[in-house]
Amino acid sequence: MDSARVQAPAPLAPGSGPAGLLDLASMADAQSDAAPLSWGRRAAKALLREVGDLNFRLLLADAAVRLLPSMNFCLLRRTLYRLAGIRIGKGTTILGRMEFTETHRLQSQLEIGSRVIINKRFFADVTGPVRIGDGVSIGHHVVLVTAAHDLGPSGGRAGPGRALGIVIEDGCWIGARTTILPGVRIGTGSVVAAGSLVAADVPPNKLVGGVPARMIKSLPDAP
Repeated sequence: MDSARVQAPAPLAPGSGPAGLLDLASMADAQSDAAPLSWGRRAAKALLREVGDLNFRLLLADAAVRLLPSMNFCLLRRTLYRLAGIRIGKGTTILGRMEFTETHRLQSQLEIGSRVIINKRFFADVTGPVRIGDGVSIGHHVVLVTAAHDLGPSGGRAGPGRALGIVIEDGCWIGARTTILPGVRIGTGSVVAAGSLVAADVPPNKLVGGVPARMIKSLPDAP
């Protein structure tokens, strides 16, 4: 009689038997631990991207400026904005809080000359460079916009973005609630009437006004 053949036991399918169940439980625990970690990393990266664009010097200066009443403490307000990195010339008077976009680029994109007067509620989009010359007077609620978009298709008319700088040359007077659009240069000694929308360059020593702004008359070229 042949001796009985002893066959090796077949390997257990994954997860079968007590040991397999323990292995699967360990894998499940590891996956559940990894999921929150992965979510946490994604959240941390997103937060770092947001924080990376902040200008902390401006945030601190702005917090202090908010405590100052408009039309007062102009010297202190100017000093706080200088400490935030804004280039501001001698003798400039800032009568209220200023508001900006693209604040992480503020130091390189914004330049304010000497003997400038900026009234309260001034807004400047500094996606593109903004240059304000010497002796300029800016009324309240003035808006400078440097960001623009190419015309896109019907599914999204605001196409790719682009930036066009704004220059306000020496001696200009920008009336209250004026909006100046991207790429505009306002020539030396010109005046923009209150409530205007300036979409094109203004030659030196002109009075313009309206929506859009058009030339009203020439002004004498005298110091």
